Amino acid sequence: MAVVQGAQLVGALLALLCLPCVVGALMFADELLERLLVAIGRRRAGWRERRILGRLERRLPPTAPQALESPHPTPAIEQIAAALRRLDAQRLNVGTRSMARHEAVLRAYDEHLRMACRCLGVEEHLAEVEGIDREIERLRVEGELQAAGLALRSLAGPR
Repeated sequence: MAVVQGAQLVGALLALLCLPCVVGALMFADELLERLLVAIGRRRAGWRERRILGRLERRLPPTAPQALESPHPTPAIEQIAAALRRLDAQRLNVGTRSMARHEAVLRAYDEHLRMACRCLGVEEHLAEVEGIDREIERLRVEGELQAAGLALRSLAGPR
């Protein structure tokens, strides 16, 4: 009888000691379950996207690569350089323009820099970086394009 009471006492103490662990596990179970459901949802979305892309690829005729090319041909490098010089002058006149217009001019300038890089075979990463890193990449790309022979600055005005 004393052995049974001792075993019950040990069991009660063990249950009391394990209680904080059980409560902690129950508290974080909902977060763990939520993360699991989000991961499953992402996986299902990826499967669905791959399945849809596979269907679309099977529907394309065998001679479809020409159809995937851009409908707008890349302008000549001289036109790109003229646009870059015009946009460069506009982006330097920051004080008289709104911030939204300045951002639009910067986006257009970056897009023309990217077109010039494609024409001249210069590597660029303007779309992949943000903030000060984009400014640094813009300066690097400008230097590479000038080294390739593209005149980015107008000779009439100082920089």
